[in-house]
Amino acid sequence: MTSTSEEIKKASPYLTLIVALLSMVAPFSIDAYLPAFPGIEAEFGVGRTVLTQSLGAYLAAYALSTLFWGPLADRIGRRLVILFSLMLYAVASAGCAMASDVDTFLFLRILQGLAASGGLVAGRAMIRDAHSAQAAHKAMSHVMLMFAIAPAIAPIIGAWLYDFFGWHSIFWFLTGLGVLLFVFVLFMAETLSLSRRQSVHPLAVIKVYSKIVMHKRFLALAFSMSFAFSGLFLYIAGAPTVIYDFLGLASHDFSLQFVPMVLGMMLGSFISSRLAHRWITSKIVALGFSVMVTAGVLNFISVSLFEAQVLTVIAPLVLYSVGMAIIMPAVTILALDCFPHNQGTAAAMQSFIQMLICASIASIAVPLLHTQWLFFVCGQLVFVCIALVLWFGFGRVGRTVAVN
Repeated sequence: MTSTSEEIKKASPYLTLIVALLSMVAPFSIDAYLPAFPGIEAEFGVGRTVLTQSLGAYLAAYALSTLFWGPLADRIGRRLVILFSLMLYAVASAGCAMASDVDTFLFLRILQGLAASGGLVAGRAMIRDAHSAQAAHKAMSHVMLMFAIAPAIAPIIGAWLYDFFGWHSIFWFLTGLGVLLFVFVLFMAETLSLSRRQSVHPLAVIKVYSKIVMHKRFLALAFSMSFAFSGLFLYIAGAPTVIYDFLGLASHDFSLQFVPMVLGMMLGSFISSRLAHRWITSKIVALGFSVMVTAGVLNFISVSLFEAQVLTVIAPLVLYSVGMAIIMPAVTILALDCFPHNQGTAAAMQSFIQMLICASIASIAVPLLHTQWLFFVCGQLVFVCIALVLWFGFGRVGRTVAVN
């Protein structure tokens, strides 16, 4: 399906809504099954480390597959990529629900990760296709605003399904989510015109990726955003440790972490959207980083002076999530604008970097830091400091240089 620019413009509210829903697939796939860790561990006879590795395997597969979906979205169009990836995602989710052993479960989680990234990569490219730079920033803020609901409700829905129907029901729910989104996308318009289609010949793809990995500002922007997000993702991937071990709570208490945290993300996204047409991008990003650093310092003060309680553990996370949501739409658009003729591929590399770092957080950082609350706090401070150095050292300087 091909659309004129006028048709795309008219459909942009629906487009923004669908891209936001597509962006929710990843957090649902990550967060919904976290409350069910004890049940899955008991059924398969494995420990917490193995289940944490299943999250890392999902994220690694998600990251690697973005490198495939991006060039494909630049060639055959965004819509077909989304439809195929959603179909594969639904099949993999159903397989997870029916898995009879941990090896099968891990394999299907990997397949689920391979499929889930298609919608995010193509969706981000769609947003940039259909809007000017400032309008894209605002639309991406709206996507973030709606997307932020997912981490709040996913563990709540997962805990409810687990308590009443067992852990298998969580993956049947994800299967239904994939099928529902598939139906929605059938009514979407394609945003990539035929004149902008790119070659998927291996040499052409390698050439584009070579340009991307040699583009210092793009890499600085992508890594800066990824490390900023890592300061929050450490607590998302480590939520079972935070809820069960640090706070001594139960499966139905996951909302105490995720609801306030996501309300902070929604507030940050709203602020970013309101500032998009009023402030220059560098000023918006500086504001977001100021909020995140303040949150990290308050977090360190809390762990130094107080016992681990809901208020002392969660309150700094809320403030951090506000700052992170302020910078993400702006930095995302800046990175995509480095490659205006290969935005699908650029979005793929951006997602690859972010998810590869998230996979490392789940597989390495969480197992290393899970023994003490102080270690989580120090990890968050390290991540935001790395993000700051990358932004102020390489990402902020000068104008974005577009590469054809």
